[in-house]
Amino acid sequence: MFKKFAAEALGLSDIGIIVSPKDYDKVDADDYLFHEDQERIFFLIKSKKDEYCFTNYALIHVDGESAISSKRVIKRYDYAQYPIAHVTIETAGTIDLDIELKFRIGEHVFSIDVRKDHIEQLKDIYKALHTIGKLQRLDEQGRAHAMSAASVLGSMLKINGAVEPATVASHYRTVLEELNDAVLQRHLRKDFSAVFEKYIHA
Repeated sequence: MFKKFAAEALGLSDIGIIVSPKDYDKVDADDYLFHEDQERIFFLIKSKKDEYCFTNYALIHVDGESAISSKRVIKRYDYAQYPIAHVTIETAGTIDLDIELKFRIGEHVFSIDVRKDHIEQLKDIYKALHTIGKLQRLDEQGRAHAMSAASVLGSMLKINGAVEPATVASHYRTVLEELNDAVLQRHLRKDFSAVFEKYIHA
């Protein structure tokens, strides 16, 4: 028991390891995946307190109060709603036991300590998260362009005031369907399997 308290006080319990894919079914986060929607784990960091589970759809954070408590809070950050930015790796010094993966997802800032002998695997998730953030920004631009185009089309319909009401309604439905498709589908990626498959080398 004393060792557990000492590790907690020194912060050593927060140093995570990267879990092998063959052990994904043994982690807590696996119970909270949407397996029915083909959600799967691509990368997982586990410390005594926390699990950071990167799936094709979301980051699932199994948040523990402390290394000596069994209480856990499950937090989910879907990539479609939470953009990723400021991804960095802080490498270890000579006497350091860990390296840090840092990033922002939405308004939430993460700084995850990982054993320094996992540096090569950490480079993989760094590349994946950086790429996801870049694609999210491209999608955001696409959604903005779609909204601008809809606004311009609306102005054109106003100028042509002689159009029959039924024709205007038909145009409106067509524009709305196209806008919803652009904003909610074409320019709002939800599944980033291809990115993880490209960069994560299990």
